[in-house]
Amino acid sequence: MTDFNASLPYNELPDLPPSIEQIESTQILKRCINARVALAELKQAAELIPNSAVLVNALPLLEARASSEIENIVTTTDKLFEFADIAEDKADAATKEALRYRTALYEGTKMVRRGMLSTDMAIQICSTVKGIELDIRAESGTTLKSRMTGEVIYTPPVGQQLLIEKLDNWALFMHEATDIDPLVRMAVQHYQFEAIHPFVDGNGRTGRILNILFLLQHGLLDSPILYLSRYIIQNKAAYYRLLKTVTHEQDWAPWIFFILDGVEETCTWTTDKIKSIRELMDHTAEFVHGQLPKTYSRELVEVLFKQPYCRIGNLVDAGIAKRQTASVYLKQLCDIGVLHEVKSGRETLFVHPKYIELLTGEENVWVYYAGVETDTIDEATEPV
Repeated sequence: MTDFNASLPYNELPDLPPSIEQIESTQILKRCINARVALAELKQAAELIPNSAVLVNALPLLEARASSEIENIVTTTDKLFEFADIAEDKADAATKEALRYRTALYEGTKMVRRGMLSTDMAIQICSTVKGIELDIRAESGTTLKSRMTGEVIYTPPVGQQLLIEKLDNWALFMHEATDIDPLVRMAVQHYQFEAIHPFVDGNGRTGRILNILFLLQHGLLDSPILYLSRYIIQNKAAYYRLLKTVTHEQDWAPWIFFILDGVEETCTWTTDKIKSIRELMDHTAEFVHGQLPKTYSRELVEVLFKQPYCRIGNLVDAGIAKRQTASVYLKQLCDIGVLHEVKSGRETLFVHPKYIELLTGEENVWVYYAGVETDTIDEATEPV
């Protein structure tokens, strides 16, 4: 599209679907197979964690932090875990916004299990992300500009009725274009949603949540544990460049390859992360059982992985012990080096350092607890 003008509203945004020749070449379909295999391996790895809440509590927080960072909303994983339980109201603004992303992902997961993705669902997700009631954008003047130069990069369509029509077409494509591979459809619908840009703010984060929900809807994931925003952060320039390529040239293939590669790479990385979490859980259970046989229970260890920033109330709520005994248990775990006691205002938190390090580290490795015999195993490498 040689006459595209970024400063003018893109009211001529083509409806979906594109021509099959543009989006389902032999090469693209071969790449879909690789991504599907990686998704299947991720599902299988997740099933090996005895308590699914361990992953559902942790991985969406990583996704929330990364997706928010793409929009220059910067917090830390430590802060997210600290405030994810009962103290969210005490968090700083950026952490609250990232936690709302996690909430929107959870709520979207429940909604998509009850019905198909829709415009109303997108409105509800974006409203949760932003913490205010939103509707389809009605005012004009919305432009996307370069943060570096101030140059207008893209002007989305204007007019609420037009946006509603574009979203109806977007939803229809997701529901009815069943002859197109679901992974290709996910890539196409993600571009279209970002190009429609239906909300005043929160479009990028809403679009990335919709990607995960689409995979859940089609049974390619069982829970929202795909950490796809990590890949986008690592390839942020390519992400925006390829979106622009579709807009300017209707060249879909590079964009679809990018998304498929992202799914495959992210699945592989997340699968390795899950395997490491499982190994650290098993090692922690064995260590606690050996050091504190009267205190140990598998349920206690699972709480430490569900809540890396653990409170006495977490043990009470899990039915493991009453408050006084729960406090004793957590302090015993500090004494043997599994937990570390920290103060957060008037509250005492019990942090699980090894698990936090594993979750936040790029490499999926962990270190044995002090005093554990490892024979020839290097403590700085992943246990075997």
